Amino acid sequence: MTKRKPLIAGNWKMHKTGPEAVETARKLAGLTADVDRVDVMIAPPFTALAQVAEVLRGTRIMLCAQNMHWEPRGAFTGEISAEMLLAAGCTHVILGHSERRQFFGETDQTVNLKLRAALAAGLKPVVCIGESESERDEGKTFSVLDKQVQNGLKGLLSDDLKGLTLAYEPVWAIGTGKTASSQQAQEVHAYLRDQLAKAYGRSVAEAVRILYGGSVKPANIAELMAMEDVDGALVGGASLEAETFNQLVHYQN
Repeated sequence: MTKRKPLIAGNWKMHKTGPEAVETARKLAGLTADVDRVDVMIAPPFTALAQVAEVLRGTRIMLCAQNMHWEPRGAFTGEISAEMLLAAGCTHVILGHSERRQFFGETDQTVNLKLRAALAAGLKPVVCIGESESERDEGKTFSVLDKQVQNGLKGLLSDDLKGLTLAYEPVWAIGTGKTASSQQAQEVHAYLRDQLAKAYGRSVAEAVRILYGGSVKPANIAELMAMEDVDGALVGGASLEAETFNQLVHYQN
């Protein structure tokens, strides 16, 4: 089967004011105007989404949110609904990022609630999974990922996976400078695809993009992307400067 179209996504986390985000998005739109072999997506903070959406109008860059609540509305101070994200111009949303799990108590169960809400609203979810360093050292990588996938995707049907992207982010490699080797990434991505095939069928599994996240830089992206089951990258720090992120997008050149 032809390899899936790569997706290079930038997660800006808690960086950039509205004007700063607009400036970076405008630069990036100009730098990536020639790109058609790779999908490009950025996830600014909530306060910049609507402004960045205006900049991205008419470009190929997709707009993603970093999180959302599972309820459509209500007394949830400080939360954002899927409908609000759509109105701000988003097409995608990141769910279950390790920082959300680590610092804000997210669980596979809340990820599942958010995933169902995102799909029902028409947002395309990017579901993050990954093991900690101690879990990897103890040989628990695959059992941890099994649990996160099974519980996170619980109740989904094959059709629901059409808009789904998985992001494998080994927690020990996020913001640490450590990176899984290309072989380590491939081993995990192939395993995840096999698990999806068992649950939803091979054709569905072959269509799902699985991104790698964890200290992705211009120096290592080409090697990672050469792996059969690595379909792109979810990039943190290296996505904050348009020029650096552009190097990642143009990894094939």
